[in-house]
Amino acid sequence: MTTVSEKHASNRQAWAMLLLAGVFEIVYALSVAGSQAFTVMSWSISACVSFLLTLFALSVALRTIDVGIGYAVWAGIGAIGAAVFGSILFDQSLTLNQAIWLAVIIAGVIWLKLTSSEKLQADESLVS
Repeated sequence: MTTVSEKHASNRQAWAMLLLAGVFEIVYALSVAGSQAFTVMSWSISACVSFLLTLFALSVALRTIDVGIGYAVWAGIGAIGAAVFGSILFDQSLTLNQAIWLAVIIAGVIWLKLTSSEKLQADESLVS
């Protein structure tokens, strides 16, 4: 039988892996943009490696986190990171209106995490 503290540790590790997967997703998106249709070797290699790493980290996280929640958080992290860092690295535009809607995505990701925590707490109360 799994104890409550083991469930908490497993959940924390899953969310840490999901955040790591999100970071790799940002690197992947930026690398694909920098590769210029896979014609720049260094960016192309970075894209391939980060793609494999993001899929691995995501798959580990989805052992514990529901796929709908995990995928939404992962995609949100990637979208926000690519938009913000794309504007810095590649001089892409990021308007105030776009920043507002990215903030809405951030709020949604945080809300998903909070509701996931509530589900875990409800499950624990049933075990106790």
